[in-house]
Amino acid sequence: CLLYKYRAEIRSAVLKGVLLISDCYLYKKHLSTEAINQSDSELFTMAKTKELSSGVRDKIVDLHKAGMGYKTIAKQFGEKATTADAIIRKWKKHKITVSLPRPGAPCKISPRGVSMIMRTVRNKLRTTREDLVNDLKAAGTIVTKKTTGNTLRREGLKSCSVRKVPLLKKAHVQARLKFASDHLNDSEENWVKVLWSDKTKIKLFGINSTRHFWRRRNADYDPKNTIPTSGNMLWRCFSAKGTTALRQRDDGRGHIPSNLGQEPLSHIENG
Repeated sequence: CLLYKYRAEIRSAVLKGVLLISDCYLYKKHLSTEAINQSDSELFTMAKTKELSSGVRDKIVDLHKAGMGYKTIAKQFGEKATTADAIIRKWKKHKITVSLPRPGAPCKISPRGVSMIMRTVRNKLRTTREDLVNDLKAAGTIVTKKTTGNTLRREGLKSCSVRKVPLLKKAHVQARLKFASDHLNDSEENWVKVLWSDKTKIKLFGINSTRHFWRRRNADYDPKNTIPTSGNMLWRCFSAKGTTALRQRDDGRGHIPSNLGQEPLSHIENG
């Protein structure tokens, strides 16, 4: 009997201890929840910006008109000197102290997103609007292609077709520049004696579409904004008296055969 009684007392003591531990755990959990809620409310309160009333702003401006300094005014109202300075500068510029209304809807793309797409376009001028939309979508900003194009235009970029220029080496460019400089002041009689040549490409099959890229104003013939062309098929020369017959290219590398310059000029003389 004593053994059973002893076991019953032990069991009740254990149950009381478990209940006591459970009560302590619930109480601690309740305290931690209250602390979290209190900290969240404090953070929410701190996130709000304090805005001075219009009456306080008017008093700050009146004290400034009376000749009082920024620091003295700020100290009198318990604010920072930068706050008083901002209110006074707004009054000097707009002659009002109330908050100005926001001009229009907010931008869909943040300044960081604008920097990202501008960096992408600078690195790859032929980036399409669809590529930029996908990049912004991956970063968490969903916009349309029209919005992306408008943003780039506000930054001074414009979508233009690529200028096609001859495929020239640096030595060829220098030689052409020297020729133009040497003959800049030649008379019209001298230019009549010059025999010119031209070449063009006629593509029967395949894609020969126009490519576009983003560039700033007056930068269409910048070397990075052009595309070199080659593989021309037809050639002819001309002068002030007429043109020669149209000749087809003999090789497949885009080079003009050397014997074309020795062709008789009967076509020009007869023309």
